[in-house]
Amino acid sequence: MKEQNRDVGIKPYGGSAGGWGALKAVADAIRHQMAVKQDVIALFKVNQPEGFDCPGCAWPDPRHASSFEFCENGAKAVSWEATSKRTTPAFFAAHTVSELWERSAFELEGEGRLTHPMKYDAASDTYQPIEWDTALQEIGALLRGYDDPDSVEFYTSGRASNEAAFLWQLFAREYGTNNFPDCSNMCHEPTSVGLPESIGVGKGTVELEDFDHADLVLCIGHNPGTNHPRMLGTLREVSKRGAKIVAINPLRERGLERFTSPQSPIEMLSMGSTQLASTYYKVRVGGDAAMLKGVMKTLLAMHDKALAAGEPPVLDETFISEHTEGIAALKADLDDTSWDHILKVSGMDIAEIQNIAHLYAAAENTIICYGMGITQHQYGTQNVQQIANLLLLRGNIGRRGAGICPLRGHSNVQGDRTVGITEIPSQTLLDSLQKVFGFTPPQQHGHGAVAAIQAIRDGRSKALLCLGGNLAEAISDPQITFEAMRKLDLVVHMATKLNRSHLLMAKHSYLLPVLGRTERDRQASGDQSVTVEDSMSMVHASRGTLEPASPHLKSEPALVAGLAKATLPASRVNWDKMVSDYSNIRDAIEAVFPAFENFNQRVMQPGGFRLHNAASERVWLTPSKRAQFKVMQGINEDPRSLRCHDLVLTTLRSHDQYNTTLYGLNDRYRGITGRRDVLFISADEAESRQLRSGDTVDMTALDPQGNRTHRRMKNLTIVIYDMAPGSVAAYYPEANIMVPLDSHDTQSGIPAYKSIPVVIEPSAATQADSSGVLR
Repeated sequence: MKEQNRDVGIKPYGGSAGGWGALKAVADAIRHQMAVKQDVIALFKVNQPEGFDCPGCAWPDPRHASSFEFCENGAKAVSWEATSKRTTPAFFAAHTVSELWERSAFELEGEGRLTHPMKYDAASDTYQPIEWDTALQEIGALLRGYDDPDSVEFYTSGRASNEAAFLWQLFAREYGTNNFPDCSNMCHEPTSVGLPESIGVGKGTVELEDFDHADLVLCIGHNPGTNHPRMLGTLREVSKRGAKIVAINPLRERGLERFTSPQSPIEMLSMGSTQLASTYYKVRVGGDAAMLKGVMKTLLAMHDKALAAGEPPVLDETFISEHTEGIAALKADLDDTSWDHILKVSGMDIAEIQNIAHLYAAAENTIICYGMGITQHQYGTQNVQQIANLLLLRGNIGRRGAGICPLRGHSNVQGDRTVGITEIPSQTLLDSLQKVFGFTPPQQHGHGAVAAIQAIRDGRSKALLCLGGNLAEAISDPQITFEAMRKLDLVVHMATKLNRSHLLMAKHSYLLPVLGRTERDRQASGDQSVTVEDSMSMVHASRGTLEPASPHLKSEPALVAGLAKATLPASRVNWDKMVSDYSNIRDAIEAVFPAFENFNQRVMQPGGFRLHNAASERVWLTPSKRAQFKVMQGINEDPRSLRCHDLVLTTLRSHDQYNTTLYGLNDRYRGITGRRDVLFISADEAESRQLRSGDTVDMTALDPQGNRTHRRMKNLTIVIYDMAPGSVAAYYPEANIMVPLDSHDTQSGIPAYKSIPVVIEPSAATQADSSGVLR
């Protein structure tokens, strides 16, 4: 049999981020998904005062009143939702669930928008249409039949609006549970858990305007070109005014190197670009905390040397004395951490780490941005806290041009938390709900995402209700997750498009179609707007402009209210009033959360308003009322640590992807076209294993003791890529099979998607060359 060309679809990319390639990708997305003559105008309503908030990333808008502004992936998200394609009852009648299960995630979502409420029929193995009232009454009856409210899981996607999320948590808590697995549990839970311990709030402290005054922006563990492309415009402005951008990442990403702005005629016509990162350092996967410790260790040495020489101090001693606690313990920990350990774990040279420290010391104002490259680790919470430590050492929190900037994913993942989507509610929240609505909420903590799957696996949870999302593919360990979900008594999915989670059939399975962000939401009082909160605590309105994909769609707030009414006949909540006019929901949010004072009035302002952030004003909502230096515990010489393994796998998203949603099969900036079966590895690591570009390998996950497990990916094609030593990368969610359900950060529960020790070996196809001789 003639050997196929295994290099197909692999070619290095030489251009910048953005530019004509981005415009072509937007044109292709519109052409393939939208009814162009009617719906392309929707793009001109993205992030405008009377339009809708982009359903993509949570990067803030410079001004809602600004001229048309878009990013490539935002345009893909809009065209994906505003597609003219439809997944109708006729489609489901023609295809069994077993048949659909054999299709890829890309093919399933490519069928278009869901149009009718559907219920699974086991006899025919098909989804069949059902009337709305019948579906709601059946679901409500099933929910009332469970003896223990904690046997029901209420999942939330970060694309749900504040209004939908608030009603969702209200419904679940009146039902009697705090089980709120949500997408935060899988992306930025270490931020939500770690930062309150450090600075008293679980959010970033910067505003967009702070980037206009920063002298240094450190970008650690994130890829803006793919995951938050509108950030590229901000970084471009930082670079053009002469401030420094330093990138620290296991892979060299084009979106951190240079950018051609599609909004700049000069750059587009001249084929020019703006350099972003002035310096780029490659840290080994899992080595971020070691690198940060090295930077802080260097700063302390610089500080002591400056004091001895009678020079100005490097650390902000006044800030540390007046605003912080724990500096002595941090210094002791840094003293005990050897440089040998730091260099081994980080994979960096001492000169590189020291240069970062010198750049940081020379900058008056520094912002540190980080993404899931920091959070999705076994020590994700402590990683976040080491970033906070570094900022606190020089007083870089609570002043203009400085602060910590977690880069959230979904457009309202932060807002959902703000309005009550949390499995660990504060007593203040529970007391406020009781005061406003007159029922007693459950007091015990509920399940996050991993705990929810564990409860389903163990038979403790009987039902799963999903407000959007694709939980089964997003969570780790599909080997366990898929089979667990098939044992559920009830599953309800509220969605815009078909995905693989919808094909894991329970005893009773419902698929209920909802409006998208781009569509008009008509209720009793007229067209409604919803609100979202971006990564920088700005809350603004979003109003859809397109006609709904089907007359049978319900809005998420209306659907949640309908489920609540069907389930809780004696509810203390006036659900009809809430849904008739969403301003009533916002009044209720304001009543429960004082930070939303004058919610309806303030959200009418162009650009919305910023929620109060105490840490931004150097008010520390910690028990001692001071910011805390947090010592990283238990990993320095841990024999089970990733640092003792030769090769560590990180999962990553492609450029044609947003979370589990695939807009296409290309990864333009990394040079991949039409495929996802690849493994990225550095040239040195490949050479040491006698591997060449295009060879295929099998990859096996190791347990903490270094033993091989049954978790394996076969026939991955090697892609030689500029990346850190000791590191390999494969696409998410395909590589989730390498992550055990029980492998997660013990503090936040986030799955360790980027902490996977592995071994690789040539596959059968690679072991023999054309003459059959082993290489």
